[in-house]
Amino acid sequence: MTLEIRRVTAADEAKWSALYAGYRAFYLLEDDASAVSRTWEWVSQGQHGLAGLVAILDGAIVGLANLRRFARPSSATIGLYLDDLFTAPEARGAGVATALLREAAAVADAEGASVVRWITAADNAAARRVYDSVASATAWVTYDMKPSAGG
Repeated sequence: MTLEIRRVTAADEAKWSALYAGYRAFYLLEDDASAVSRTWEWVSQGQHGLAGLVAILDGAIVGLANLRRFARPSSATIGLYLDDLFTAPEARGAGVATALLREAAAVADAEGASVVRWITAADNAAARRVYDSVASATAWVTYDMKPSAGG
């Protein structure tokens, strides 16, 4: 079993798109080919500070991680945000997510980032076991507000 983590390339589009659609389905988001396509464009072209990683297990792309840089005014540093992490169901338990997280940490280190940060669903116990093995959960609570709510 050979596991490799690398940046996305143009040739990854079809498999990445299938995995990203699987990620969206896992989180019960509507099937939306245009959202998948637009996100691929952002990730593959480095738009909005995004970078994509893929995990290749025995020659097949079986995982993805989408990263982006963000400013941290309170510490005057740059962080790396993990927007999306997904492992194909047939590859779960093979260390794919851990390898993607370790590569995210290596990217952050190489870029001088101060943290790798992400959120997950509170009930995603399988993912949280992996996350707890490489990172520390925080006490922060996340909120979402619609753009029109402020006025």
